[in-house]
Amino acid sequence: MTKTAWVFPGQGSQVLGMGMDLLDIPSAKDKFVQAEAILGWSVTEICHKDEEKLSQTLYTQPILYVVESILADIIRERGHQPDLVAGHSLGEYVALYVAGVFEWSAGLHLVKRRAELMDSAAGGMMAALLNFDREQLEKVIAETPDVVLANDNSPAQVVISGTPDAVQAVISQVKAKRAIPLKVSGAFHSHLIAPAAAEFQDILESVEFQPAVVPVLSNVEPVPSIDAEILKQRLNKQMTGSVRWREISLQLPANGIQQVIEIGPGNVLTGLIKRISPDLILKNVRNVAELPD
Repeated sequence: MTKTAWVFPGQGSQVLGMGMDLLDIPSAKDKFVQAEAILGWSVTEICHKDEEKLSQTLYTQPILYVVESILADIIRERGHQPDLVAGHSLGEYVALYVAGVFEWSAGLHLVKRRAELMDSAAGGMMAALLNFDREQLEKVIAETPDVVLANDNSPAQVVISGTPDAVQAVISQVKAKRAIPLKVSGAFHSHLIAPAAAEFQDILESVEFQPAVVPVLSNVEPVPSIDAEILKQRLNKQMTGSVRWREISLQLPANGIQQVIEIGPGNVLTGLIKRISPDLILKNVRNVAELPD
């Protein structure tokens, strides 16, 4: 048997029209109805025609959780199971759900509150840097207050997060092929959203976590674990902590993984993994047509 990891993308992978083909599947339709009852708005309505809302943190995060978890459930209904799971930022919640750490609606309630708190954490800025000098970047970040390495995605791609002045200061000092400001409302994965993270911690404490049925590689600590308490502690640090995706990509083959399936819109994660661990078999399940038999 081929050892397989399932990975789940986060914010930025959303695309208009995603999930619409799932409406023909009864179990998926039921989940969309349940989601509307929890969220107070329709996932499919926004995915169908409201690009502006789809790109707002408040809506993006719950929508990705719903669509990705439905795709994962259908794959499981067809007899497939992962040997390891991981998710990028918001995607970690889908990974934890698939690993049996919390039940579906509890996960959606968490994601709803996370999205609300992160959406209200205004005033910061994030920017992606492509093809840069890592040593120089780390030195400049260390010397610049109020900016951090938020996403370490690959050797050639990172995201920095902080106050607009601090982010611009880093961009102006570090040689990079491209620096792209991201369309987000705040300085996510940085200490600047600590008040939102503290509020979220209280909500997280109220949710009971179960031991995972498959190991989970967490964003803040890319070491596989099935321990409920460890996974909760790691998730607790995730909102202000760095997403260590480059290390997660290296951990996959180190843990005997031979194949990776990215479940959800886009192909961002398989694209990053390909550069870091090129020997892995990579597949995408973005829609119904790509579902395995």
